[in-house]
Amino acid sequence: MANFARPSGPRFSVDVYQNEYLPEGGREVNAIVTVTAKGGGAPAGPAASAAVVLMVDCSGSMDYPPTKMRNARDATAAAVDTLRDGTHFGIVDGTHVAREVYPGGGRLAVADPTTRAQAKQALRRLSAGGGTAIGTWLRLADRLLAGADVSIRHGILLTDGRNEHESAAELKDTLDACAGRFTCDARGVGTDWEVKEVTGIASALLGTADIVADPAQLTADFTRIMESTMGKEVADVALRVWTPVGTHIKFVKQVAPTVEELTERRTEAGPRAGDYPTGSWGDESRDYHLCVEVPAAGLGQEMLAARVSLVAAQPDREVQNLGAQGLVRAVWTDDMAASTSLNSQVAHYTGQAELAQAIQEGLDLRKAGDMDGATAKLGRAVQLAGVSGNADTAKLLAKVVDVVDAPTGTVRLKAKVAEADEMTLETRSTKTVRVKK
Repeated sequence: MANFARPSGPRFSVDVYQNEYLPEGGREVNAIVTVTAKGGGAPAGPAASAAVVLMVDCSGSMDYPPTKMRNARDATAAAVDTLRDGTHFGIVDGTHVAREVYPGGGRLAVADPTTRAQAKQALRRLSAGGGTAIGTWLRLADRLLAGADVSIRHGILLTDGRNEHESAAELKDTLDACAGRFTCDARGVGTDWEVKEVTGIASALLGTADIVADPAQLTADFTRIMESTMGKEVADVALRVWTPVGTHIKFVKQVAPTVEELTERRTEAGPRAGDYPTGSWGDESRDYHLCVEVPAAGLGQEMLAARVSLVAAQPDREVQNLGAQGLVRAVWTDDMAASTSLNSQVAHYTGQAELAQAIQEGLDLRKAGDMDGATAKLGRAVQLAGVSGNADTAKLLAKVVDVVDAPTGTVRLKAKVAEADEMTLETRSTKTVRVKK
C-alpha cells in the first residue's frame, strides 16, 4: 500500500488483495484494488472550484399527475439550498429543446443567499409542455459548465419519460461528446421512463442512477445528491495501470459500490500504461477488479504483473500523479493448496458481478416472454444474493419472484409484478455490498 496527501483535499491510498500464487503454466492473475480517499469531505468555506447544472424534465407528461411538476420544482429548490457559497450553478428546463431557466445568458450564477433566492423564484415559472430530447439538455449543460473556471463539473438530470424526440444514436453521440467533460447523476421519476436510457447516461458520465418511484421522495433524493456533489474535491481521477512486456489486461471493472465496466474506456498513457476513468472523488472508497494475463513461467519464478497508481488530469491541464500505488504480483508454485485457493475478495466480487448480470438477463428474458429462462436467471440471482450477503438486492428480487429455496436458487416468477418494483430491481441491479476485510 502507498498513499499520498494532496496539499488540500483527501489523502489517497491503494490496497491490493489477491492470491499471487499460480500453478505451473498458470497465466491469469486476479486482484481487487481498493482505492480510498480520506481526510477530504465538504469544507465549510466557499466552493469556488465546483459547478453544477440541474436539468429538470418539463415535458408534457410531468403534468400527470400535476403534483409531479410541483415535486420536481420543490426538489430542485432543495438542491439549490444545499449548494455551498461560491459554487457555480445553473438550471435547465428540458423538453424537446433545452432552455436556460437561471441565470440565463449562457453563463452560470455563483451561489450566495441572493442568487439562491433568485433561482428558487425562477423555478416557480416552470411548467410542463413539450417532448423529450435528453441530448439537448446535456449539450446545453456541457456548454454552461465549460464556461466556468472550476475543477469539479457536475450535472443532475431528472426525467419522467422516454427519450422520444431524438434517436438512440443522437443520444449516444451526445454522451460520447460529454464523457470526460463533466460527471452526471441521473434520476427517473415515476415509472414511464426507460431504465437502460437513464442508467446508460449515468454510466457514460460516471455518475449514479436511481429510480424515484414516488415523486414525493424527490426532495430527499435531490438533497442527498447535492450533498454528495458538494463533497467532491478531486476531479478526473484515473486508475493508471502499467504492465510489463508480454502481459495483457483482460479486464478492469469497478465492483463497489456498483459494478461498472471500464475496460473499453482505457486511454493510452505512455509505454505499456493505460488510464481508466473513475470520475470525481470526495471522502470515499471504491473497489476495482483487475484481471491480467501473464506469460507462463517456471516453478519458483515470480514477476510484477501490474502496477496500479492514481492520476488526476483535466483537459488542457498537466496530469498530476496522486502518488498512491499498489503492486499486483505473480508467483509460480507447485503447492496445490496455495495455487488453487481463491482470494476471498476476488471470489466475493466475481459473485457480485455475476449477480448483476443474472438480474439484467433474467429481466430481459421475462420481458421477451421466455419465462423458463427468466426463472433460471433470477433463481441464480437469488442464490448469489444470499451467498454474498446482499440483503437489499435479495429484498428487491423477492418482489419479482417467490423464493422457494434461496440456497439452491429455486424460485417461481410472480404472476403480477408492480412496474415500480421491476424497474427498481433493474435500476439497482449493479449495486454491490463491500466484502468484509
